[in-house]
Amino acid sequence: MKYGEKEIVEFDIESSEHYWPNEHKKSYIIDIELPEFMCKCPRSGYPDFAVLKLSYTPNEKVIELKALKLYINSFANRYISHENSANEIFDTLFAKLQPKWMKLVADFNPRGNVHTVITVDSEKM
Repeated sequence: MKYGEKEIVEFDIESSEHYWPNEHKKSYIIDIELPEFMCKCPRSGYPDFAVLKLSYTPNEKVIELKALKLYINSFANRYISHENSANEIFDTLFAKLQPKWMKLVADFNPRGNVHTVITVDSEKM
């Protein structure tokens, strides 16, 4: 196993070392684009690709960007639906960060003439 694969396999998004104190009390928005998301269809095993757009207004914590990258890369070999992957990512990050507001848009590449966009927004919960 190569070092990058090992790092992804051993990565734990729950570890507190991946979250840093937010040093700013004012409200501001962090926008992050992750253009290489991949998971596998739970029925066919075919790869699914998406662009993820994460936006949040931090409260007490922010996430380290390398930690976010490793967490997102950990989905590459998982058999998980579009809906479940987007909701799992949102729920995990929302629980750990406890932001003032968060939105995740998962825009999946078309496959078989179907284009799926999953949006999860804490204001709509």
